[in-house]
Amino acid sequence: MASPHVPSSGFSVHVTITIDPANTSAFLTAFRRIYEIVAAEPECTYFEVFQSLEEPGVFRFVENWSKDVQWFKEVQLTKAYYTPYLEATEPMWIKPRLIKYFERFSGEWMTVKPEKTSAYQLKAPMT
Repeated sequence: MASPHVPSSGFSVHVTITIDPANTSAFLTAFRRIYEIVAAEPECTYFEVFQSLEEPGVFRFVENWSKDVQWFKEVQLTKAYYTPYLEATEPMWIKPRLIKYFERFSGEWMTVKPEKTSAYQLKAPMT
């Protein structure tokens, strides 16, 4: 019997940050610059930001990377540009940050409908 999935190169990281909802505007202002920088990294193949519909102040960042988790922890997460972002936003966190890593599936387990992509206002990252 065939494997239920075919692992692809890379992985997905899901980061959950919980802040006081009163700080949403300040948080997004501080987050915007790091979002643009990270999205511009050549190894970052996808980056989308979500806000919980049920819990105001809960944000989820979903990032796909072309490298492995070890590279991400040893190279990407050690970049100096994270420091100002963390200094600005960590005081807003009301729960510890949650980071989860997921193996990406390839081929038959991924769908992107071209006719729906305009709803996402796809753009090139800032350089």
